[in-house]
Formats: sequence, structure tokens, C-alpha cells
Amino acid sequence: MEVELEVDDGVALMTLNAPERRNALTPQMAREMVDALERVDADDGIGALVIRGADGRFCAGAHTGTLDGAGADPSDDATYTGLSVIYESFTRVGAVKAFTIAAVRGAAVGAGMNLALAADMRVVSRDARLLSGFLRIGLHPGGGHFVLLSRLAGREAAAAMALAGAEIDGDRAVALGLAWEAHGDDEVEARAMDFARGIAKDPALARAAVRSFRMETGPPGVGWDMAVQTERAPQMWSMRRRSGGRP
Repeated sequence: MEVELEVDDGVALMTLNAPERRNALTPQMAREMVDALERVDADDGIGALVIRGADGRFCAGAHTGTLDGAGADPSDDATYTGLSVIYESFTRVGAVKAFTIAAVRGAAVGAGMNLALAADMRVVSRDARLLSGFLRIGLHPGGGHFVLLSRLAGREAAAAMALAGAEIDGDRAVALGLAWEAHGDDEVEARAMDFARGIAKDPALARAAVRSFRMETGPPGVGWDMAVQTERAPQMWSMRRRSGGRP
């Protein structure tokens, strides 16, 4: 198992545990995440969920093996399904009934950044590295990346990060509105757990409030689900081109 779920006093802690690849997402890990989130939803006693990466590394995005395989034939049934479950892993975070906090240490890149942005709130380390990273490896952004980024940081920051390749640290993430607080690396997870315990004291109220919060503060214009599909076709094209296949 590469996804661990612990529950204590109304708070769930989900850990991505594949440090040998910097917790990069594979279809199997994504399925384990979705299963874990289903378990969170099924437990009415859970009011908050903290998401972290093992060994102080949040998530390096989609695993290169998955991307390389997709490049050979993005429309292949197995490939399409595998990418879909990776998208689902973070859209499912955005729909889980509990309040969600991403505790970001190390790098959050590409799909890993999508995962962090899918949470209701982020606590980051000052030396965290947040970057889109898609274009630098020859890929079109995917998973609704533009919507996730622009709804929090605005159009200018989304352009700088997703298109111009800007990388930011934790302090800049707070300044841009991408995170609530930045701390020393060894304080991040404890601080995220403090916030989680506060809201999880009344799980039923937490779930009701989170539902209203998302309905009232969700992205305007293009919705997340539509954005995922909008980005999918050009991302598949870029995967094919990156692998040396026919455009």
C-alpha cells in the first residue's frame, strides 16, 4: 500500500508513501487515494482530513513512467483509464465531505500541485517548491490546472506559473493566496493538524459548513469538471508529441 490513512479523534491523516519516487502519482496510488477518501466519507465521525507526503516530500506530480506510457498512445483504453484515475484522485479530494488541509513540504509539482490546490486550505513550509512544471517537460497542463490555480492566485499569477514557468516558495505562496501559513519544515504538519483538530470537534457541523463553503466560493465561469475535459485533448496531443509519435 502506498497510501496510508490514520484516524484519530475526528481527524484523518492521509499519507502518500512512495518516497523513492518523491510520492509521484501512479494509477495504482491514485486508486488507493480514492479508496481512502471513500472511507473518510463513510465515517461520519471524521470532520477534517490532512494530506501529506512521506519523508517531507509532498508530491512530484504524475510518475514519469505513467507519462511516458501515455505518450505512446494517449487514447489507449488502459492509458486513458490510468490518467482518468489520477485526475479523479485530486478531484475526489475536492469533493470529500470533510474539511481538507494540504500540509506541503518539499515539492508540489504538476499533478502534485493540483492535489495541493484541491484542498480547502494549505499550510506550507517556507522552503517548499510549488511549480506547475508541465510546459518545461513538453506537456500541456491537465486536470483543470488553470482553474485550480487562477481561482486562488488570480490570472496574473496563473499565467506566470502555468505558462511562464515561475516557481515559488512557501512565503510567496502565502503572499499570493495559495496558502494560509508558511512555517519551518518541521512545524508544517503539526500546524495543519492543529487546524484540523479545531474544526473536527464537531464533525457534523464541519461537514455542513464545508459543503456551504465550497458552494459559495467555488470557481466562477468554467467549472472544474469542464476544465478537466477542456485540457484533456491538448494534453493528450502534447503527450503524443513528447514521445516522438505523430502529432
